Amino acid sequence: MDSSPAHQATPPVSDRETRATIIVCVSCRDASGSDAHPRAGEKLAEDTRRAAAGAPVEIRTVECLGNCKRRLSASILSDGAWSYVFGDLAEDCGADLVAGARLLSGADDGLMPWRGRPDSLKRGLVARIPPLTILKDRP
Repeated sequence: MDSSPAHQATPPVSDRETRATIIVCVSCRDASGSDAHPRAGEKLAEDTRRAAAGAPVEIRTVECLGNCKRRLSASILSDGAWSYVFGDLAEDCGADLVAGARLLSGADDGLMPWRGRPDSLKRGLVARIPPLTILKDRP
């Protein structure tokens, strides 16, 4: 297992307090498509970790979210809530991702409110995925 900083999960403040998880794609490249390391995704993951310091948000990484046409990508998940995938992010959008995670974890209806959402999360929305608990059975 890779134990480099880009591949380590940020430990939650406590398991009970963690209400949202941000997953950052560390294999994403910058706009130039450069294969240089650290990759832009790794830089975004580190910026997100700094922004989340002490917050009830867990930061995880993945090698690929499959959203390469939208460059830097991340997702925000919370138990019982809708999950969100974002693209076209910048290396310094960590604070925006943490703000989005806080909005989602505080939403009674499981939907990240549009009001108060950082612009990068408004423009960069790729998908909103419902929690399995609200899906209805087929007739």
